[in-house]
Amino acid sequence: MRDLADIRVEIDTVDNEILNLFTKRMELACQVAEYKIATGKKVYDKTREDEKLDKLSACVDGEFSQQAVRELYTQIMSISRKKQFSILSDKGIGYDTGFMQVDDFDFSDAVVCFQGVQGAYSQLAMMAFFDKMKTSFHVDMWRDAMDAISTGKADYAVLPIENSLAGSVEENFDLLSEYNVAIIGEQIIKVDHALLGVKGANISDIKTVYSHPKAIAQCENYIRLNHIDWDVKNLRNTAMSAQKIKDDNDITQAAIGSKYNAELYDLEVLEESIQDDKNNETRFVIVSKNKVYRKDADKISLCIEISHEPGSLYRILSNLMFNGINMNRIESRPIKGVNWQYRFFIDIDGNLNDEAVRNALIGLNEECVSLRILGNY
Repeated sequence: MRDLADIRVEIDTVDNEILNLFTKRMELACQVAEYKIATGKKVYDKTREDEKLDKLSACVDGEFSQQAVRELYTQIMSISRKKQFSILSDKGIGYDTGFMQVDDFDFSDAVVCFQGVQGAYSQLAMMAFFDKMKTSFHVDMWRDAMDAISTGKADYAVLPIENSLAGSVEENFDLLSEYNVAIIGEQIIKVDHALLGVKGANISDIKTVYSHPKAIAQCENYIRLNHIDWDVKNLRNTAMSAQKIKDDNDITQAAIGSKYNAELYDLEVLEESIQDDKNNETRFVIVSKNKVYRKDADKISLCIEISHEPGSLYRILSNLMFNGINMNRIESRPIKGVNWQYRFFIDIDGNLNDEAVRNALIGLNEECVSLRILGNY
């Protein structure tokens, strides 16, 4: 048996040879980039890379070795592409984001819409985000809010996108991919649910409770452990539930919603802070028809579609890794009309004016089936 130290010396020698060859290969990749810039060819040539991987893996025996060679050269070619993308960026050949940078937003003449009736959490988010505005109005459905800004009836719309306990609002991710709008800001609202009844009601009177499904889910333990006999019914909005209690004026009915709804609809707060997670928060996004971003924006939301094959997501995300960009969220949603294929919604740190972001976008644009910037805020 050979001594381990001797084996490691030989490994070091082989590694040095590999490094020398890798350096030479990267120099050749730079020459390829210069040629493609001159001829207008794309950096990513999937057909060429697949042929290369098939040829190289066929040069070794055994399933493990063949797969190892494919993985090794997939990474080498990926690194080569990243180098070529950076050269394109240095030459001023970038990805046109379609966004315009502004110093700040002026909301003084803004018309803002939110989903739900008066008192909805969306309205609370709107009031927190907009320090001033011309006017606001509410709509029945989230799609109605997107239609309002698409047709010019509103300048901005406020949409819930994620709750820290109940998760994503899937429908709104789909709407963001469907409508040609941009996220220009976000607002996080602490969810503090109260049990609301008509004046003079007591908790012992309650038989039926109304609220949005997400709000009900956020109070699941409270209901299950203390009031399992309640008939719990879903409505489209917490504020709509409060309005129903007001309109029905039934002592046996209650709503789950914010204390603001008690003031708005003249209801009794039967119990405060009934949500299971006292740190419960909902993230809202502010969307606009105009593709603009503030110069100090530090978060970018992307929507991508990728090829349906092994390693494609890893390959795509490596564009972020090689540019030192932090990804802080990823969400998948089914692509309508295409079974078992998905689009991905990704949040990354950065500004569209950052060099690293520009480099990454060049790579993402070439390697994704489709890329869309949802906003920088």
